[in-house]
Amino acid sequence: MPTPQNRRERPAKPALTREGIVDTAVSLMEQEGLQRVTMRRLAQALDTGPASLYVYFANTGELHADILDRLMGRVDLAATGADWRERLDAVLASYEEVLFAHPALAQSALTARPSGSNYLALLDTLLALLAEGGVPDLQAAWGVDILLQSATSSAAEHSARREDSRADEDWARLNDALAAASPDVHPHVRAQAAHLVSGTPAERRRWSVNMLLNGIRTTPATAADS
Repeated sequence: MPTPQNRRERPAKPALTREGIVDTAVSLMEQEGLQRVTMRRLAQALDTGPASLYVYFANTGELHADILDRLMGRVDLAATGADWRERLDAVLASYEEVLFAHPALAQSALTARPSGSNYLALLDTLLALLAEGGVPDLQAAWGVDILLQSATSSAAEHSARREDSRADEDWARLNDALAAASPDVHPHVRAQAAHLVSGTPAERRRWSVNMLLNGIRTTPATAADS
C-alpha cells in the first residue's frame, strides 16, 4: 500500500490575494459563464472554503464588480482621430464590444458598481474627451453616467438577443406587427414602421452618442453643493 503523505510534506497552497481571486474568477467565467462564478464554486477552484473568500469580498455582487473592472482593462482607450466626438464614440464602442463578448457580464453591468483602476481610467478618458469638447464640468460628470448607462444597456440587449434562440422569430414578429399596424388605430406607428426598425447597431450607436452629447453640452446641470 502507498505510504500516506504527511500533511507537512505537501506543498503549501499559495496565499489568497484579492487580485489572485479575481484572476481565477475571470478564468472561471470565461470557461463556464458568469452564472457559475459563485463563492462556493470559486472556493472549490481555489481549493479553499467559501468563508475564506468573504474576507476579501462582502458578497458575490462585489466580486462581479471586480470582474467587470478587470474586463474594462480590455477597453481601447487610445482612440485616434481629429474629432473628439469620434474618439469618444470609439471608446464607447470598444466598451460595448467587451461587454458583448460576455453576455452574462453585460447583464450584471447594469447593476454592478466597479471602482477599480480600470473603471477609473475609463471615466478619466471620457471626462477628458468631454472637456476637450468644451462641456462644463458638472454636465460632463453627470453626462458620463448617462453615456455609460446607454452603452451598457445596448450591450446587454444585443448580447441577450444573441443568446436567445428565438430572437430572429421575435424580430420577424415585431416587423410584421409594425407593418400591419392599422392606419386608423395607430397611424404614426404605421407611417414610421420602416424607420422603427431601420439602421445598423453601429449607426444607431453613433446617433445615440451624438444625441446624448448634444443634450449634455446644452443642458445646464445644477447641484445643491455646486
